[in-house]
Parts: sequence; structure tokens; C-alpha cells
Amino acid sequence: MKDIKWIFVIYSLGAVLSMSAIGVGIGMRSLLVVVLAIAALILIMGNGFKTKARMRREGTL
Repeated sequence: MKDIKWIFVIYSLGAVLSMSAIGVGIGMRSLLVVVLAIAALILIMGNGFKTKARMRREGTL
């Protein structure tokens, strides 16, 4: 079994929490929560993809 890249586990958990927060915000009818959760999701997923690309370039993935 290959080594676990814990940074990607953290990024994926953050993305799941952000998606859940979107649902909570919709349930609360709070536009602010929804917008903040979407912004957090974009930032977390963007950083995850950037990290993956950087690790591929460096050969550490």
C-alpha cells in the first residue's frame, strides 16, 4: 500500500465541510453563510489542486 498524503486528506475534509456548510446556510436561509462557504470551497479546492500540481512537478507525488 502506498503512503498516505495527509495534506490531501486535510484538503478533502475541508472541502466536505465547506459543502456541508453550504447546505446548512441554505437551511438557515443565510446568504452570508452560503457565500462564505462557497468562497472557502473555492479556496480549499484551488489550494489542493495547486499542491498536487506542485508535488507532481517536484516528483514527490
